[in-house]
Amino acid sequence: MQPSPFLGELIGTMVLILLGNGVVANVVLKQTKGENAGWIVITAGWGFAVMIGVFTANAFGSAAAHLNPAVTIGFAFLRQDYSLLASYIPAQLIGAFLGAVLVWLQYLPHWKATEDQGSKLACFATGPAIRSSGANFLSEFIATVILIVGIVAIGYAGTSDPEKGGIPSGFAPYLVGMLVWSIGLSLGGTTGYAINPVRDLGPRIAHAILPIPNKGSSDWSYGWVPVAGPVFGAIAGGLILRFFYF
Repeated sequence: MQPSPFLGELIGTMVLILLGNGVVANVVLKQTKGENAGWIVITAGWGFAVMIGVFTANAFGSAAAHLNPAVTIGFAFLRQDYSLLASYIPAQLIGAFLGAVLVWLQYLPHWKATEDQGSKLACFATGPAIRSSGANFLSEFIATVILIVGIVAIGYAGTSDPEKGGIPSGFAPYLVGMLVWSIGLSLGGTTGYAINPVRDLGPRIAHAILPIPNKGSSDWSYGWVPVAGPVFGAIAGGLILRFFYF
């Protein structure tokens, strides 16, 4: 199999979810070495997961390394070019599902050792601290707008024009990881900051399918929020950037 954008998005997203949901599992499941390590560890782990996911996607053929339909959609509206949607988004969804399966395998004995069903679901999908559909949607919307604007700002600063920053291109994944870390620290406490439709949908499907002991509900009644919020946030972010800069 040759490197390709489809393969890069798939493998990169798989690594993103393996490391991202992996740190959640390490913190919330019982009898792990990282049990109760806290929110700082989770947000840092997700930031590093994004960084490694981007590098992995590059290695397997995706120079863009979106790993997130919200990013793909945001750039589509920014550039008025929707050609990548049909290939990138399915790859990202498959990768997210596979990454969640790997998390399940990695922590195989700990599912039975953990009694709380909500903790098990948290290792796969996001959930609100206070359930309020409108407020939860708004949280995901705002956080995703910041994600799209931040990614474009990092790319803008990384141009060859010294007046625009001159950040080396290979440094961008580190900055995007820091952006996601910042979003988690500052905005993630309300909903767990999905900011990525497949980050929630793929693992939620995995949670529903996998034979996890006493797993409980996959909470599909909430599942639309971490999909719709980031999608609309991405559209808004792309249009805002297009209005001001293009």
